Amino acid sequence: MKAIILALLILFSISTSAQTCDEFIELIKSKNTGATYTSYTSTSISKVTFYDVKSTNGNLYFAVVCFNRKYSISCDEYIYQVASDTKLKYSSHYLVSAGKAYWKYIAPYKDNLNCGPS
Repeated sequence: MKAIILALLILFSISTSAQTCDEFIELIKSKNTGATYTSYTSTSISKVTFYDVKSTNGNLYFAVVCFNRKYSISCDEYIYQVASDTKLKYSSHYLVSAGKAYWKYIAPYKDNLNCGPS
């Protein structure tokens, strides 16, 4: 846990422009392109994009989850700092159930950034 906090501090010191979760999402998106897994049949999650960001302390891994809005074609994005193997685990299970894969592999990391749904 200390390594995660230290890595986040280093990432924030690289660019102090990230003040809110939305700004942090935009910062991560601007650093590189991610790998997106789209869920066409899920009622809750439309897509999850994984980002691998290089920092001075090594790589940091993030998942941007796009939750469907009721009666809308848009979605609400939330960001999670995840483990390096989360993308592999999620991608292996999301076609069966994106929601179950989210709860099992991404949701446990909700406290790392406090940028998940409340």
